[in-house]
Amino acid sequence: MASLRYERRIHATADEVWGVITEPESIPEWFPGVVSCTLEGTRRVLTLATGIEMPEEILVNDSIQRRFVYRIDSPLYRFHLGSIDVIALSPEESLCVYSTTAEPDTLCLLIGGGTAGALVEIARIAECVAAARVG
Repeated sequence: MASLRYERRIHATADEVWGVITEPESIPEWFPGVVSCTLEGTRRVLTLATGIEMPEEILVNDSIQRRFVYRIDSPLYRFHLGSIDVIALSPEESLCVYSTTAEPDTLCLLIGGGTAGALVEIARIAECVAAARVG
């Protein structure tokens, strides 16, 4: 089993960063290669640019701790757990941490590349929101 963790300092409030990721169906806006998403309760199905559907179960969506945890729920993978944590560093700066644990190990590497790209997009969106707030 392999694990990867990426983190990024973002020049936006923790609430602004959390606002980008807290809506589960917003993932096509910030995760590379995801073109659409359907949501029913705690189950979401991502459609990738390749046409592959990726079913997931949302395990935690906690606005108090600013923590989002999900797992890929597919027989193609032995295990997958992803988590995103948003931590306030100051009133105007946050740390976003995106972790992936998966088996087989190659799945972790594949998804890990996407998570690094996702952090870039999360930062871009949140920093645009912060800039609009500041003026």
